[in-house]
Amino acid sequence: MHKLAFAFSLLASPALATGLQIDIAGEANGTVTIDLFEDIAPNHVEQITALAEEGAYDGVVFHRVIQGFMAQTGDVQFGKLDGGDMSRAGMGGSDRPDLAAEFSDERFLRGVVGMARSQNPDSANSQFFIMFDAGEFLNGQYTVVGKVTDGMDVVDAIKRGRGSNGAVVGQPDVMEKVTVTE
Repeated sequence: MHKLAFAFSLLASPALATGLQIDIAGEANGTVTIDLFEDIAPNHVEQITALAEEGAYDGVVFHRVIQGFMAQTGDVQFGKLDGGDMSRAGMGGSDRPDLAAEFSDERFLRGVVGMARSQNPDSANSQFFIMFDAGEFLNGQYTVVGKVTDGMDVVDAIKRGRGSNGAVVGQPDVMEKVTVTE
């Protein structure tokens, strides 16, 4: 009986209590809606929503975008289109403390949102990425924080970077406004 209940809980969808609405401008224009998984990664979701409510994500670029893989953004320290240091975009975070990993059984599939980090699993801070395609090799290695529920066509249009690191050259796409939804 317990085994069956456990298997059921693994198959059940995560409770979706909070979300983000991201207005993107550049080559990609439109709105992306992300449901955040508070029950899977409560500390990460709290950090993301707090930064969004402060306006910290407004004006932050997609600095690393790799075709067939993911689009990364959220460097609130260096990644601001106005006033940031684009040569260092992707190296910064926020003034909040780094977060301990909240790994789960959620899989990195198309539209899944994960937290970026350094080699240290407990180093996620403000940066996150949206998957263009499945990246199952990330499963259990990065914290899943949500999933795109609307606007995946906008994500697909985000300007791609170059080279193996996916650095965006020239004018990157930007998160004009990031708002928390209930």
